[in-house]
Amino acid sequence: MAHSYSLSVDETLHGFTVESAQTLEEIDGNAYTLRHAKSKAKLLYLQNDDENKAFSIAFKTPPADSTGVFHILEHSVLCGSRKFPVKEPFVNLIKSSMQTFLNAMTFADKTMYPVASTNEQDLLNLMDVYMDAVLHPAIYEKRAIFEQEGWHYEIDGVDEPLKYNGVVYNEMKGALSDPDSVLYNALSAALFPDTAYAYESGGDPAVIPELTYEAFLDEHARHYRLDNSYIVLYGDMDIDRVLAFLDERYLNEEQPPAGEPNPLSPQAPVTNLGVIKKMETAPENACMGLGYVVGSSTDRLRVIATDILADVLLGSNEAPLKKALLKADIADDVDGYLIDAQLQPALFVMTKGSKPNTAEAFRQTIEDAARTIVAEGFDRERIEASMARAEFILRERDFGTADGVVLAMSAMAGWLYDDSMATDYIRFEDAFAELRERAAQGYFEDLLREIVLENDHKALAIVEPVETLDESCEEARLAAIKADMDEADIAAIMDEVARLRALQEEPDSPEALATLPLLTLDDIAEAPAEPAWERIDSTPLPCLYHEVPTRGIDYVFAYFDMNRLAFDDLPYATLLAMLLGKLDTSDHSAEELDKLTQTHLGSLRFFVDVYTSEEDPRTISPKFVIATSALSENIEHAVSLTCEIKNSTDFNDPDKIRDILTQTRIRMEQGYATSGNSSALLRCSSYVSETALLREQLSGVDFYRFLKGLLADFDASFDAVVERLVDVAARIFALDGTIVSFTGTPDDRDRFWELAGTLGLSPVENTVRLTVPEPHVKNEAFIVPADVCFAAKGYNAQLLDIPYEGSWQVAAKALSYDYLWNEVRVKGGAYGAGFRALRQGSMQFYSYRDPNLDETIARFDGAASWLATFDPDETEMRGYIISSVAGMDAPVKPRNMARRQDGDYFCDRPSGYREKTREQLLATEPADLRAHGEELARVTERDVRCAFGNRGIIEGSKADYDIVDLLG
Repeated sequence: MAHSYSLSVDETLHGFTVESAQTLEEIDGNAYTLRHAKSKAKLLYLQNDDENKAFSIAFKTPPADSTGVFHILEHSVLCGSRKFPVKEPFVNLIKSSMQTFLNAMTFADKTMYPVASTNEQDLLNLMDVYMDAVLHPAIYEKRAIFEQEGWHYEIDGVDEPLKYNGVVYNEMKGALSDPDSVLYNALSAALFPDTAYAYESGGDPAVIPELTYEAFLDEHARHYRLDNSYIVLYGDMDIDRVLAFLDERYLNEEQPPAGEPNPLSPQAPVTNLGVIKKMETAPENACMGLGYVVGSSTDRLRVIATDILADVLLGSNEAPLKKALLKADIADDVDGYLIDAQLQPALFVMTKGSKPNTAEAFRQTIEDAARTIVAEGFDRERIEASMARAEFILRERDFGTADGVVLAMSAMAGWLYDDSMATDYIRFEDAFAELRERAAQGYFEDLLREIVLENDHKALAIVEPVETLDESCEEARLAAIKADMDEADIAAIMDEVARLRALQEEPDSPEALATLPLLTLDDIAEAPAEPAWERIDSTPLPCLYHEVPTRGIDYVFAYFDMNRLAFDDLPYATLLAMLLGKLDTSDHSAEELDKLTQTHLGSLRFFVDVYTSEEDPRTISPKFVIATSALSENIEHAVSLTCEIKNSTDFNDPDKIRDILTQTRIRMEQGYATSGNSSALLRCSSYVSETALLREQLSGVDFYRFLKGLLADFDASFDAVVERLVDVAARIFALDGTIVSFTGTPDDRDRFWELAGTLGLSPVENTVRLTVPEPHVKNEAFIVPADVCFAAKGYNAQLLDIPYEGSWQVAAKALSYDYLWNEVRVKGGAYGAGFRALRQGSMQFYSYRDPNLDETIARFDGAASWLATFDPDETEMRGYIISSVAGMDAPVKPRNMARRQDGDYFCDRPSGYREKTREQLLATEPADLRAHGEELARVTERDVRCAFGNRGIIEGSKADYDIVDLLG
């Protein structure tokens, strides 16, 4: 039910005074700023009809060192509080609420705690737990929280090595295995050496152990105060009820005295062009960056303009500055982007795969290109294209998460630095109108000149790969610390770890659990109605039509059958998807295409996907997909541009193709080091599943090896590759088997088919039929440049005749947020772990940024016996069911809804399967989960596993792995 309560300036409500009110077209609603008289808390209320409501509280937290204290606090305050004295209220909420978003984030100068839910009572429950957590955490009574989430020593005996452990410590070891992150930190420190931005707010593993418990508590006391807070409310809610809740529960209490928060001051201009950061990583991870401070966060127009400027200059391989840098052969790839949401926004230009001794050429090439552009003027079409794309994204509001959470983060990009700017970073309509007017007057040329050519606040940083960093070697530091210990010291550490383990294993008391606010099954609303869709055969090609409101945007997905390809053709299909839209066609150059697609389309993507029939799992349908989105008035361009690219791309451009292949190789390699869990899951699945084996050929390690082989023999094999690409494209783009999915109004659908016809397709004679080889178990461990590990283990339940039921979703929730959370994250120190059970049969465990391998696999193996004896009480069981239903019922954006329904069609899912799954989920009993424990034992007994990660961890494993140095 929509609430229509409106607020007036100077109105006082539950201790809050309304300071401003404005209509915001950008959110289809209104914005109000309020201040609470007693606590001095600031509040922004974004009022509209979105049922996915959100709350966020943020604190200004500029760090004074790189101990990661605010990151550790972000984790720690969610480990119990005065009102909710349970060990992990954060996890309890994930397990029991209807949240559509629940997390916390540490930024360079602030910490945010946002939540979202479609249920107002649930949102109030979440607010209650979060407000008590940030204001009254248990950290003051429980030092073990600091040790668990931050850092502590561990040692297994007098003759064993001393180690660090802690969730944030291990998370940051993983995060700083990424050369891009190391470069970003070095560049930020060089630009802002005298400010909070000089420090790694997440924590540098070399510095984290310097943080004391006493300093940790002091930072909380000085920063987690209501007069240092920023509260955002969003969506359709009873604002009178919500403000009363905040006032009565939290904002009227007395705050204890504390010292002043850390200052957040601007950096006086510096020019720092000689920063070299050594990093233990592979030689190909050499990178460098130039950073330019663009002004103040309070100059919103200049910040938006710089964001557009970054896209104009570096947004694609056809953008002028990126093209110049690639041509200069300075590096394998270049990115550029605006760093905003900080006091002094900056433009960063960063390379990947830098060539030796090219820093001066890098700087000179940027400045030369800037001089040429300033003298000759920008291509007006490119500026308009970048603005059109930016506007489309902002209007579409498809952020990949709850809108209210994203808008809260946007608000903080200005509000943190100026109380009058609570909505400046949400509003964009007026700014774009002004920039279009100013663009014709040379505004962007002046901006480029000021930022790059006349700027006295800039820095250049280089990440230099080395084999070892002896001076900061963790093992050497720990060995030196241990050398100063006697047996009593070592015994004390072992006793402390034992006490920590005992606390971690001790269950919450029934009395503590009873304090948590919980929903009942009666609070669950009816399942949201599934939007109607149908297959239409009266159109020129079969059409899957989706009746979903889209705010004037049309979404088109053209699916082409790839069963006409041989198995060894499949990597070329992925290669084709990588190249289309980035090369010349018969009618336009790649640069012209880039501008046309940005100007007239919201998005244009080419990718491959794989679907497996639920009626016959051996029926696999790989698809080549062309995906477009456009405003309704631009649908003709969605047709003409995609047909032109599909029909007349010229592949005879070795330089551009080599650049695209190299950039993809780099992205894949960095992905293995920073998020290797997804690669480990796919690879592990491919040992037993034909579908996963096919995906490996299209996008996994097998494709990566194919890509490396192409690059190694590029010049000699180029002509043959082009010939193969043309042949594969001819067999993909055939009339037979093509289906088009359309989402938009019926009028737009009819207009699309008038324009599209059969997309210029013809029947193709083809004798080849796709045959997927028989999978076999390899149990590989891939060495990649990372300080942590990513492990996966599992099997396909269909091969064991284990049926999929909705109760498996409840089991996955219990395993992920009870057993695995406690065993792998809390006790093992990994940043994350989970279990998934998919409809197609895949049942797998995984860990993320994990300091262990063998210990984690052993914990995976223990999961089945845990589940087989799992005996939750009625309240706990109800929570698992409610949170699982919430996952099914969460709002879905139009684009994703269309893709989901397309998947239902291609996978032959029976009508009403979601409703049936939901009914099974709601009817789940503890006995069902225990029965799944016995089935899960059959899965883990198969001993199918894979890992990506650190050489030392992998080579130290006592298990039988086929060890592969993937990048070497």
